[in-house]
Amino acid sequence: MPVELVLAGLTKVFRGFRSAVVAVDHVDLEVEKGELVTLLGPSGCGKTTTLRLIGGFEVPTEGEIYLRGQRITHLPPQRRPTATVFQSYALFPHMTVFENVAFGLKVRRFPRAEIRRQVQEVLNLVGLTGLENRLPAKLSGGQQQRVALARVLVIKPQVLLFDEPLSNLDAKLRVETREHIRRIQKEVGITSLYVTHDQAEAMAISDRIVVMNQGRIQQVGFPQDVYLRPANPFVADFIGRANFLKARVVAQNATETEVELASGLRLRLPQRFSFASGEEVQMVVRPEAVDFCAPEEGHLQGQVVLAQLTGPSAHYRVALSSGEQVEVEVLGALEKGLLAPGTPVGLRLHLKSLHLLRA
Repeated sequence: MPVELVLAGLTKVFRGFRSAVVAVDHVDLEVEKGELVTLLGPSGCGKTTTLRLIGGFEVPTEGEIYLRGQRITHLPPQRRPTATVFQSYALFPHMTVFENVAFGLKVRRFPRAEIRRQVQEVLNLVGLTGLENRLPAKLSGGQQQRVALARVLVIKPQVLLFDEPLSNLDAKLRVETREHIRRIQKEVGITSLYVTHDQAEAMAISDRIVVMNQGRIQQVGFPQDVYLRPANPFVADFIGRANFLKARVVAQNATETEVELASGLRLRLPQRFSFASGEEVQMVVRPEAVDFCAPEEGHLQGQVVLAQLTGPSAHYRVALSSGEQVEVEVLGALEKGLLAPGTPVGLRLHLKSLHLLRA
């Protein structure tokens, strides 16, 4: 697919009387036409500032922004072919659903018949047919968010920007609304950038994820790659949960990597990593990539120090003989029986799910 949006060395520094804060630090990114790319990271990582720079609501300190090859770095928001879906919905409370969606077309002086046709078309797309005459106060949070989405879709922007659009919704409604957003984005085929700090949301909705921290990009990749093959400890720990075990590379061949853990155990991982023999590494172990077994079996032995039932699963923390601790996630814990603190256990690792990072 052709590249739609390019960020080149994008930087934003907020300068105060005595200090300066680098919010976005030389960000380079290419977004293909029709992609939904999520900017993911903790509060203050620079993701929202990056979105505001693209939308024209902030002026970059350095760098350039290109849309379909045209430089738009210093164009004001109203002259950019972008549109933003805000976290606050920003609907006009005195206008009906139809009037809110039609507002952008009226400002652009579209003929009345064309406005009615296009508004009805986009309301059908977002599943709000029949609600045209309701005021926003009479809608659910999810319906209001879809009105906000319809209002920007009807003006046909080249790039759609989502600024944490689901943060005001409860957990169940978040899931339903993100499914609506993803379906609509795919049907329309519009290039989209989506900002969130919710890892599950990013994993579910994205074509690619951009993980940010302290104004810089830490990793760009497909959701499964970012989760299974994190680029560094920050990404591994931020996307889901992760255990980090000390290890040393013993040997490698074309298809395997042999490592030695602090306990002296040697494991053959069924993939090759770019580390030298003898190099100290961290082995990333996801909590769901560990199974309990009899104390004398498995790869590791330890003792349960924490057991928490979290509904459909149980969360455990196990202290190893090496002094390290491992978190374990077990589905169907009620059927299997909840292990009490102090219980000796063996741990069997899913070798294909293990990943190595530099120490």
